[in-house]
Amino acid sequence: MENIEMLLSSFWPMFKAGLIVSVPLMLVSFALGLVLAFVLALMRMSKIKPFKAIAWFVVWVIRGTPLMVQIFVIFFGLPSIGIVLEPIPSAILALTISQGAYNSEVIRAALGSIPKGQFEACKALGMNRVQTMSQVIIPQAALVAVPSLANSFISLLKDTSLVASITVPEIFQTAKAIIAVRFHPLALYLEAAFVYLIFSTVLTQLQGMLERKLGKHLVDTRV
Repeated sequence: MENIEMLLSSFWPMFKAGLIVSVPLMLVSFALGLVLAFVLALMRMSKIKPFKAIAWFVVWVIRGTPLMVQIFVIFFGLPSIGIVLEPIPSAILALTISQGAYNSEVIRAALGSIPKGQFEACKALGMNRVQTMSQVIIPQAALVAVPSLANSFISLLKDTSLVASITVPEIFQTAKAIIAVRFHPLALYLEAAFVYLIFSTVLTQLQGMLERKLGKHLVDTRV
């Protein structure tokens, strides 16, 4: 009975941390990372060699190093050169860069899947590069990229647990604080996992709804 009461009393602090810290952190980092990913994807596809080289190098470094190391470099390493960031800005920066690097490959593949004939058709219609990309290419590429980006989005929620290492008060850090007082690590860590599972399940259901809606749209456009 005592353990049940402990779990019930600790559930809300963890769930609240998810609502007010983990989810907003995920949303902000994903949105900023998506912008960075699009820029990197366009740079990789550019005919300007320095742009291609810079984008390739950024993606290579970020995808080839652990996210935990990147978080530590930003939070603990940058102060040595005079750049001091608070825990939450450090977490957003690290997660944004990571998302940008990984999702840039998804976006690049999606853009590359569009037949070149569509570019030529747009050119024949007198559309400039911006109009071609914004009105024709990107909407179609988005349909291709959504499933992979949605998976990345859900994974990002779980990756927010890593920023507990720099004292960001998200779900895992809240669980650690409760454990330091209650001394029931197994039960409370399992409860933290359950809280992550709740959020992930909701996001997975939303992902399925979005994919079904976009799938119908894709079928309609092919008819």
